[in-house]
Amino acid sequence: MTDRPRATPTQETLVTGQFGPQAAAYVESPVHAQGEDLKHLVAIVRVQADARALDLGCGGGHVAFHLAPHVREVIAYDLSSEMLTAVAAEATKRGLTNVTTRQGAVESLPFSDRAFAVVMTRFSAHHWRDVPAALREARRVIKPDGIAAFVDCVAPADPLLDTYLQGIELLRDPSHVRDYSVAEWTAMLRDAGFRPGAVTMRRLPLDYSAWIARQRTPAVQADAIRALQTKMSSDVVRHFAIADDGSFTIDVATIEAVPA
Repeated sequence: MTDRPRATPTQETLVTGQFGPQAAAYVESPVHAQGEDLKHLVAIVRVQADARALDLGCGGGHVAFHLAPHVREVIAYDLSSEMLTAVAAEATKRGLTNVTTRQGAVESLPFSDRAFAVVMTRFSAHHWRDVPAALREARRVIKPDGIAAFVDCVAPADPLLDTYLQGIELLRDPSHVRDYSVAEWTAMLRDAGFRPGAVTMRRLPLDYSAWIARQRTPAVQADAIRALQTKMSSDVVRHFAIADDGSFTIDVATIEAVPA
């Protein structure tokens, strides 16, 4: 008998396989559930009582939860049905009756043109298979006078720092595609038909043990990350503030944009 070839996953099944079983952890994760960037997103929207908002790649739903008191409706949109079930349950628990969920890929949105006054995403785009296509879809569904904001981990411009960051991200999580630089984000937004605006940079400390546990990273890959950390140059150690226990700090950008 010959062994049957192992089925290779698509990017979509990698993402759902990584995040579906961990849906509750992402709803409860302090890194995702709080932060100055969430307050910033609310400040961008202010109060728009008649607005519909779209939370792209909603994950644990924290953007949706924060926007809900300020808009008429928020659609929490994600690839993972398990994640959406967790988001719906948490919205009910919080009494947020204007949060609804919808499943699908960001590269093909099941919404009509100009359906939303607000489009936002947070800590999701580095898993998207085709960010330019997703941004074109975001541009299609936003109103001409709408507002958008994109929050994600970003790669430093220095190739050394960039390579290290992508390396540990992929070792931790095989569904990782890329942490884009601010310059890459700006170019992609312009190409998609947005006019990029203010960019707010923040530093996000990450506890190594919690970071690994959230993705159920296999020990062999977690050990590889720790081994890599001990061999990196002083430039890498300094930029990412790598501590003795493996904890570190990454760059996060909030990029505001409007339709061009």
